[in-house]
Amino acid sequence: MTVTYSIGMLSRLSGASIETIRYYEKVALLPAPSRASNGFREYDNTFVECLAFIRHGRELGFTFDEIRELLKIARYAEEPWVDADRMTRDHLDALRSEIRKLQRLWRGLKQEADCYSRKSEQYKLLHRLAVPNAR
Repeated sequence: MTVTYSIGMLSRLSGASIETIRYYEKVALLPAPSRASNGFREYDNTFVECLAFIRHGRELGFTFDEIRELLKIARYAEEPWVDADRMTRDHLDALRSEIRKLQRLWRGLKQEADCYSRKSEQYKLLHRLAVPNAR
């Protein structure tokens, strides 16, 4: 017999808010759950695992579309590791490119900050020379 959970219990077990769970259903990250006779959603442990997968994917920087594709690969591909490896390597390449871009941005901003710092020191010196009692 499969244990089922209410959306509130799934929220507590997974750490995802009820709103997040409903949103993930709406955007097809989570499959539609079965319904009890009273119309309430019923979830099982596969939903807990799926939410953990989504959370981990988001922590790694994957987009919802990429996570959706990875979930599809995990469920249906004959050799899921091949496609998942390709997607992961593509993601690594994109991250490497973004890191390089951010490093260039950091260097440029650092140069600007250093320039302003030097100008500020020069201004303070000029101000002290112009106003004898200034500190």
